[in-house]
Amino acid sequence: MAGMQKPDVILFDVNETLSDLAPMSRHLEGVGAPGDLARAWFAATLRDGIALAAAGAAAPFADIAAGTLRGLLATVELPGGLDAAVEEVLDGFAGLDVHPDVPEGVRALADAGVPLATLSNGATSVAEGLLGRAGILDRFERLLSVEAAGIWKPAPGAYRYGLEQCEVEAGRAMLVAVHPWDIDGASRAGLRTGWLNRDGAPWPGYFRTPDVEVATLPALADEF
Repeated sequence: MAGMQKPDVILFDVNETLSDLAPMSRHLEGVGAPGDLARAWFAATLRDGIALAAAGAAAPFADIAAGTLRGLLATVELPGGLDAAVEEVLDGFAGLDVHPDVPEGVRALADAGVPLATLSNGATSVAEGLLGRAGILDRFERLLSVEAAGIWKPAPGAYRYGLEQCEVEAGRAMLVAVHPWDIDGASRAGLRTGWLNRDGAPWPGYFRTPDVEVATLPALADEF
């Protein structure tokens, strides 16, 4: 569908959409824990943050991430102890790099004249470090966190916050994410959506269909 209308802004999810979580297995192994806990930990963090949002409440991503990590590691024998392990793993999360396709895709979108911003359930400091290490921080006009909105995505208020900060109507904005639940939430809030499907997974039919699906970020730039 090349030639589709450019949005006035693209709002990027950050964790796992831009950041590559694969090294988290290595960080867990480094503290003496099974590496395959990484996916369970991230999923549990999202689960609890979204559960709070469903109840109309919120907590910082870092607090939830630390709490779920403590729960998963509580029964694991850790050479350096639980506190040190949690700190080291969270430091590793804060120091992740982007997926290989991200720098080229971000530059292509920015060069095409599409304003870019982030809208993360995590802290803006994490996004700033991630994009800075990748050399693409200057391509983003705003780094936004739902911490300022008081509620996590996919609650409608999180997307409204992003739209208000960017001073754009919902139909003129696009949310790009790897998570179908984020795509669905943005669509229900009136945004256009782009699903970054790096793994070639089937779309969950119970969610609203994305406006565009791409396998890499550079491919999204080709759509405009």
